[in-house]
Amino acid sequence: MAGATIYDVAARAGVSIKTVSRVVNREANVSRALREKVEEAVVALGYRRSLSARALAGSKSTIIAALVDADLTIEHWKSGRGNDYLSRLELGALMECRQAEYHLMVELVDHGSANLERDMVALLGSIRPAGVLLTPPNSDHALVLDILDAAGVAYARISPEKDLARGISVRMDERQAAFDMTRHLIELGHRRIAHISGPANYAASSLRREGYEQALKQAGVPPRPSLIVEGDFTFASGIAGVERLLSGERPTAVFAANDDMALGVLQGAAAAGISVPLELSVAGFDDTPSALFSTPPLTTIRQPVAEMAAEATRRLLPAVDQDEWAGDDPVVLVPYSLAVRGSTAVCP
Repeated sequence: MAGATIYDVAARAGVSIKTVSRVVNREANVSRALREKVEEAVVALGYRRSLSARALAGSKSTIIAALVDADLTIEHWKSGRGNDYLSRLELGALMECRQAEYHLMVELVDHGSANLERDMVALLGSIRPAGVLLTPPNSDHALVLDILDAAGVAYARISPEKDLARGISVRMDERQAAFDMTRHLIELGHRRIAHISGPANYAASSLRREGYEQALKQAGVPPRPSLIVEGDFTFASGIAGVERLLSGERPTAVFAANDDMALGVLQGAAAAGISVPLELSVAGFDDTPSALFSTPPLTTIRQPVAEMAAEATRRLLPAVDQDEWAGDDPVVLVPYSLAVRGSTAVCP
């Protein structure tokens, strides 16, 4: 029904206009039976409440702000390779925001700035978000959390590793995922397995390195400092990393802490005339679209970014509307998977 109104929904559901308003505004004190009647009528009629009317009525903001790392986002943009993490994050959060009739806004935050507190306070005052989604490294930045707490803004943290009881936390087991990937390489017979880690200010970097080292130790293979180099999650740092690794005792496998760096390893290996996977196995972490179309297709960990963003948003919205968490546990663990493709093979 085109142009359905709140009166149409109330008539179809056989309830009062006030009850419809309570349901679409996610208010409490509505029975499950009435809520289901209203929701059925909303879907059947294609009803969408007016955001402008809600604003004029003095309701809360309709903006959910996702705060992302300025440096890495800008670096991906400059490289021309895009930012698949951000795309998947936006998709997962946007679908949940759309259903609840909220708007998603992505904001860059320079977490290393000396003016971080001033900039954050100005940002919150300018856009007045109803709630905030925090991505790494902002999700573990104590000052960012303190500012949001002081402002009384509800927030959900994606992939945090510290103080998990603060706000809503949605994450995957980074350490175990890296352990599983390293064990996959070990099971293929590799022992000289190199690792290109992410930047130190990301908690995921240390967790993935810990998982890598733990798997080696469990297999009786002492981790070698000469086989570990630090990258910065960019394609260029993957190229630089593998060049450095190939200048010493050559590894038989390289596990990069994200797909962009692993793709850089593939290019660096090709430039050096090294065949992947016949002479060198390469593995990544994320499962970006590029991982499927690289040559060869990249073995990687599928990080459920869209699912984590959707779950974080789903749990954040009731906290925004009703000042309470959705569910008993504020910490949610989302499963990952190991995608084995053509870039890894039995050790030569």
